[in-house]
Amino acid sequence: MDNRILLVDDDQELCELLTEYLSGEGFSVRYVNDGETALADVFGSPPDLLVLDVMMPKLSGIDVLREVRRKSQLPVLMLTARGEETDRIIGLELGADDYLPKPCNPRELAARIKAILRRTRTIEAGDVLRNADIELYSGNREVFLAGEPLDLTSTEFTVLLTLMRRQGSVVRKRDLYLNALGREPVRYDRSIDMHVSNLRRKLGPDESGNDRIETVRGIGYQLKVGR
Repeated sequence: MDNRILLVDDDQELCELLTEYLSGEGFSVRYVNDGETALADVFGSPPDLLVLDVMMPKLSGIDVLREVRRKSQLPVLMLTARGEETDRIIGLELGADDYLPKPCNPRELAARIKAILRRTRTIEAGDVLRNADIELYSGNREVFLAGEPLDLTSTEFTVLLTLMRRQGSVVRKRDLYLNALGREPVRYDRSIDMHVSNLRRKLGPDESGNDRIETVRGIGYQLKVGR
């Protein structure tokens, strides 16, 4: 199984350091230093995962992510400046699977990458889950809405899978973090909130015009039982 990582950052020294560390963890790493080259690589020879810095010349990481999401659900981990919540929120809104503030610990970066790839590649028994006009096939990680394929990122799929397996019951945020992101929640982290927001937008309202996913304040989320 390949573990091809494309690292995109304009900091040459950081790229060399992370490449050396990630290679030691069993990844095949290529790095580029600008957004335009990154897009050419993604669409020319797609990696298994994209590690993408926000601040870059030519095209920002946000611009690159926007272009990638127009054509691909490639797993993307964003690197953001510490304290730049706006960049994190925009990245998650556009479909980034997770983010890590810079300067980042190479060990934590490797752990995040492994969690995303493990989630993306998990092959389960062919469970079929249904909720109203939603059909989810866990074995091949496909979702259909009113009979039409629904494009979800790996993280969005796992959030929906978790909610559908417990539809009608409240799922705690901590459980969503562990299942969908493979990590404990940290203070002020709104990652799961953004993924749920993306899911709401993609699923649209139910037949009554209401949100399919309810927020249970202070606890988590609940997927209403559809008819």
